[in-house]
Amino acid sequence: MSDIKIVITGAAGRMGRTLIRQVMETPGCTVFGGTEPKGSEHVGADLGTLAGLGAPLGIKVSDDPLAVFAEADAVIDFTRPEASVDHAALAAQARIVHVIGTTGFEEAQNEKIEAAAQHATIIKEGNMSLGVNLMGALVRRVSQTLGTEWDIEVLEMHHKHKVDAPSGTALLLGNAAAEGRGVQLKDVADLDRHSEKRARKEGDIGFATMRGGSIVGEHSVLYAAEKERLMLTHIAEDRGIFARGAVAAAKWGQGKGPGLFGMADVLGLTDF
Repeated sequence: MSDIKIVITGAAGRMGRTLIRQVMETPGCTVFGGTEPKGSEHVGADLGTLAGLGAPLGIKVSDDPLAVFAEADAVIDFTRPEASVDHAALAAQARIVHVIGTTGFEEAQNEKIEAAAQHATIIKEGNMSLGVNLMGALVRRVSQTLGTEWDIEVLEMHHKHKVDAPSGTALLLGNAAAEGRGVQLKDVADLDRHSEKRARKEGDIGFATMRGGSIVGEHSVLYAAEKERLMLTHIAEDRGIFARGAVAAAKWGQGKGPGLFGMADVLGLTDF
């Protein structure tokens, strides 16, 4: 059986370079191509040199994603929402697996990705790590068990360059908590305590966001009741954990057929 041919979008970014290295280290997978937007100084650069592999791969960064997707088996995408939406349409056209680790999508953008998933296997998740997705399953179960007298707060910390807030992982955990309680996150999320000053409302799921330095990612879900607290925490120390999960998703998606999936599907946690 031939290796799975994987394209990395945003190949010159920190995550893109990490993904190139991870794909090359994963048995049964090979880097087939990488893309950057038109006008990028990295277009034409060798992917091996770009990722610091010690030797060139003989594969150049392209600014034409459709041409690269057409001959590939999968694309891994940690870019920007608008770019990922475009890539989803191209992946659907090429009928290949599209793994999306991008966060910060608006509702209309999510709808376009759902439409593309009618023609391609799309695996989309706010966090690709095993630990975070297992934590999401635990949050769902704990929230189902504890009543609304237990207040839920989602706390997250990331590096100072991260744009979206709350993070995709924080929203993943918030959604897991809401699902456990049988409600929609949009109906109970408390995202802004500055403009509207009021006491905490029972059943709300609060979010706290911190940005600074080079923090890769730290997430906690706090359950607070009278005279007791429970906290679940995940700490990411290296971006490699996200890359490993994304490559595992690309492998899992082979032969699955069209549909929109998450890491819970990849890891078999849907019935946890």
